[in-house]
Formats: sequence, structure tokens, C-alpha cells
Amino acid sequence: MPDFLELVAQLPEVSQHDREKWSRFEASGRVFGYLWPATSTVGLKQTIAEQLALVAERPDVFEVQFTSAGYGWVVVHLEGVERDELAELTFEAWRLTAPADLVEGRADVLPS
Repeated sequence: MPDFLELVAQLPEVSQHDREKWSRFEASGRVFGYLWPATSTVGLKQTIAEQLALVAERPDVFEVQFTSAGYGWVVVHLEGVERDELAELTFEAWRLTAPADLVEGRADVLPS
């Protein structure tokens, strides 16, 4: 979990909203991720194609959460991913959600 929180903290205009059992992450007021500490999982916004590919490739690490508005949300079991892969997934979730000017300003610079 520390890796996820450190990665998210490196992205611009991210806010974290904590609840009793989970936290929600937003980019300029739009949700791109969730964290459930009790299960060491995160839910991240992805394209539907990416969601399906991740789940098909490693169903022990990724699972379909839901689809909405043309996006496929995926549950990531944190113990099954390396930090660099988590950085890519987190960045993609943020990039799919953040306003165009923020995405353009960040370019393709992944959190590290």
C-alpha cells in the first residue's frame, strides 16, 4: 500500500478522500481509483480492452470490478504487482481521468 500512496502523491491535482474502510482518489474532482487497505487491493480505471487483457493474463492478480461510461475498472491485488507495473496502471488511470491540460503538462512521465 505504501507504494500506491507514494505513486499517487506524485501526480498533479490528486485528492484523497478517506472513508472508514476505503479511500477514493480523484484528479480534479473526477474519480480514478480506490484503495481498500484491509484487502491490500486498489481499483483503477482502465480502458475496457486493458481491463480484459489484464484479467485474462493474470486472473490471480487482476479482476474485473465493473464497467462504466466506456471504461473498465480493474481490481489489483497489490502483493501480485511490482512497483513499476503499479506505476504504469496508476498513471494510466489518472491520465484517463485528469483534464487534458494536466495530462499534456505531465506528458508521459510516470511516477517513480
